[in-house]
Amino acid sequence: MLLVLRISVFVVMLVWTLDKFVRPAHAISIFEDFYFVKGVGAAVVYTLAAVELLLLLAFLVGFARRVTYGLVFLLHGLTTFFSYAQYLHPFEKGNILFFAAWPMLAACFALYYLRDLDTQWTWPGQNGDADKSASVGL
Repeated sequence: MLLVLRISVFVVMLVWTLDKFVRPAHAISIFEDFYFVKGVGAAVVYTLAAVELLLLLAFLVGFARRVTYGLVFLLHGLTTFFSYAQYLHPFEKGNILFFAAWPMLAACFALYYLRDLDTQWTWPGQNGDADKSASVGL
């Protein structure tokens, strides 16, 4: 079941990452409107998108789960909380769609919290049980 959760979180975040490659101007406007960061250029957006894509691929295969699951949870948490103004006016424009971020955030938290149990189709040697057995000499 955690595999399904991991794949679904990956798919959502992949689309957001690909959007940065396809529509860098959209990402620039998000930096300005939501994160209050002005002057971000397309080169920065492409670089961030490339780093994000590497993170997401590592997350998908369960590599370094404490780090990758934690970073995915943190990144999604930041975007969720920075969208606070949309939650105050849910019925204006497309703001109601922002509420979908909350169950996604819960899924990211669940994956991080249960990361040692998420072993199906994960990177070899990344199983929490394997790490524990190595420490006791098994």
